[in-house]
Amino acid sequence: MTRSGRGSNPPPGRVSSTPTGFPAGALVRDGSSTWSPGQWAQHVFLRYSRVALPDKTGFHPLATEAEVVRALAATDVPVAQIIAVHPTREAVLMERIEGDTWFSRIEDPAEQVRVAQDFIRGLAAQHRLDPGDLGIAALGEVRTAREHALDRIAHVRWRGTSAGGVIDPLLGVTLDWLEANVPDYEGPVVLVQGDTGPGNFLHQEGRVTAVLDWELCHFGDPMDDIAWLSLRTVQDTFTHLPDRLREYEVLSGHRIDVDRVWYYRVFAEATMATLNPPHEDIAGEMATRDIGNVMIYQQLHRRLWVEALDEAMKLGLERPQLPMPPEPTEWHGLYDSVLASLRTIAPRISDPLAAQWTRGVARAVKYLQELDVAGPQYADLELTEIAEVLGARPDSVVAGRSALAEALDDGRLSAADYVQLMWNKVLRDDELMRSVRGPA
Repeated sequence: MTRSGRGSNPPPGRVSSTPTGFPAGALVRDGSSTWSPGQWAQHVFLRYSRVALPDKTGFHPLATEAEVVRALAATDVPVAQIIAVHPTREAVLMERIEGDTWFSRIEDPAEQVRVAQDFIRGLAAQHRLDPGDLGIAALGEVRTAREHALDRIAHVRWRGTSAGGVIDPLLGVTLDWLEANVPDYEGPVVLVQGDTGPGNFLHQEGRVTAVLDWELCHFGDPMDDIAWLSLRTVQDTFTHLPDRLREYEVLSGHRIDVDRVWYYRVFAEATMATLNPPHEDIAGEMATRDIGNVMIYQQLHRRLWVEALDEAMKLGLERPQLPMPPEPTEWHGLYDSVLASLRTIAPRISDPLAAQWTRGVARAVKYLQELDVAGPQYADLELTEIAEVLGARPDSVVAGRSALAEALDDGRLSAADYVQLMWNKVLRDDELMRSVRGPA
């Protein structure tokens, strides 16, 4: 489901069409629009999904997001005006705000700084608000940051546990650690946006025009948002973050606590891993995702996850030794031929989505080439490491991973040792993915 985006302007001087279920009287005139007596126009944006949210999701319904945005309308946090909310469907009609999403496309470094500083002003203003005064019933009662964290951990655990009671071992280790190490923070509870930072706000002419995507918002520790901001800056440019954090401290009154930031970095990765039930494209049916983009995104966050655990748990893990890959065999030239064909095809496709997905397929082929060359060697390394901690070499990687999960569950394997094994595996996988991250 597309959770955010920008609409297109209707022709000046015309009334934007009213979607089914929205009362026409709910629209209000935009003073900047061209209009004449008996006729007015407002540029609007419809967020809509034909599909209802899954039962096990980390996302709020759009109606909850709309309630939050309405509560912020009278504050210094820049948000769009909510015009109407559909009573039963996932649909919200709102004011269309001018602005661009991609921070990295700002070419002038000075303008980048102005936009980033304006975003920090808005975030600080958000964290100065008393959430009890906002009247957001959908988010529940404002309690302590600890209570909110424990509730959310329980919800992530519920989302990540299968109908058969099975949970991914890395997620289980992470949630157990989060539950046992909730920060001892007794300061003000704030409205946390969640997933805040570049890519989730609009900007124009050196200022932020609207903060987008309140789908993960909740009450909690202000360092929760700082963790998300630091995480998003890994994926996008956002000027020099330490400078912005010093400005945040002055403007918000909240001191940056590095340990709490790392705690919520771990929390953010567990959250993202369980936002929706696992997605699988069905064989023989049309694909629904850009496979290349999915591969890169999942590997990036797997690496960031184990790196955050290393920092938060203070394990001091070192990068594993990576072997030299073996020489390619004669059939590997076929991969290069397929890649060359895809690179020739992609620029000639007029449909932008088809062109983008063709490049995604090229990335997948590139990865399969790397896996074909080095995969067996890496699998042997994984089996050797499993044998070292379990005392016996499994027959296969699948059997070995299952045995690790059992050893972790019955206490024969410590959480720290398991994270060490995952660290080694993820960094090897990262090496395999290195060539995929470049141009397809």
